[in-house]
Amino acid sequence: MMLRIKIFCNFERYIVMADFEIIKCHGSGNDFVMVDTTREKSFAGVDRSAFARAVSDRVSGIGSDGVLYVVRHDNGHYAMDMYNPDGTQAEMCGNGMRCVARLADERGYIVDGILRSGGRDYPVERAESIAEGIATYAVDIPIAVSSPDFAFFGSSERWLGKVIESFDKELKFSALSLGNPHIVASVDRVDLEKLEALGEAVKQRRDLFPNGVNLSLYERRSEREIFVATYERGAGITLSCGTAMTASATAAALLGIVDAGERIEVKNRGGKVACRTTIGDSITTRLEGNATFEWWGRASFEGGVLKFEKSEITGEDELWQAFRQKLAEECGSAGR
Repeated sequence: MMLRIKIFCNFERYIVMADFEIIKCHGSGNDFVMVDTTREKSFAGVDRSAFARAVSDRVSGIGSDGVLYVVRHDNGHYAMDMYNPDGTQAEMCGNGMRCVARLADERGYIVDGILRSGGRDYPVERAESIAEGIATYAVDIPIAVSSPDFAFFGSSERWLGKVIESFDKELKFSALSLGNPHIVASVDRVDLEKLEALGEAVKQRRDLFPNGVNLSLYERRSEREIFVATYERGAGITLSCGTAMTASATAAALLGIVDAGERIEVKNRGGKVACRTTIGDSITTRLEGNATFEWWGRASFEGGVLKFEKSEITGEDELWQAFRQKLAEECGSAGR
């Protein structure tokens, strides 16, 4: 990035600041800024939490639901480190993982079909396009039905479709861990005001959720389709959340609300993904959806000051928005 500084009267001098490549991307409307730290050596000294807070600010920054850092471990495996808009780190992000998988695939980073996040291995691969011209990737996510992230289990080995009495006396939640914690509840119709209230309330309940939690409401539309909305830990209500859609589809399959083993369309306010839950000795759900690169650019972050510029608009988001509009016309779900 070039900064032009005037010295004395008419003499101009150019100074080059340490800058790095950034990519604005999204999965099902869940948008991120991505930095390949394995390639951008000038990023080494940047405070990642502070950068995430500055970048994610939709008034003074670029505006995003978080930042994705592509990293490489000592064993040679590549991984995703995802930071929320409040600067906290998330163990896993399904929509973000697809974006990282695409970049890793295109740059030849993927070893044995695996990317890591939060200390776990996740199989990833390119998938059949969700619509013409839209890059689509899949990630297989192992599901745990018990976790120390939930302090209300008691003697129960799992919590599926049960009321959490000390939190809400009406909704029947399922608690699942996908590397990050989720509680999801089936409702007749998703109410965003109710979701907002629940999301704000859950932040105050560290006694129940010692590490925080992502909270989703989902509605069944058919035996192979649901609609999901999520209040994300560290971010609030977003257009979509990949692990939340996966958790909701998994809970619906485990409870018999949708057909287990079948491809389930999961609609959200940002578009849609597809999930398929395999239930056996273990539970795994495959999440497929877009990995859209909106633009490429350069950024610098020094002394808490963010500067950035776009260098290439890809046009991919136009294709996605046209697809999203088609969904809205068909069933009204995408813009809800």
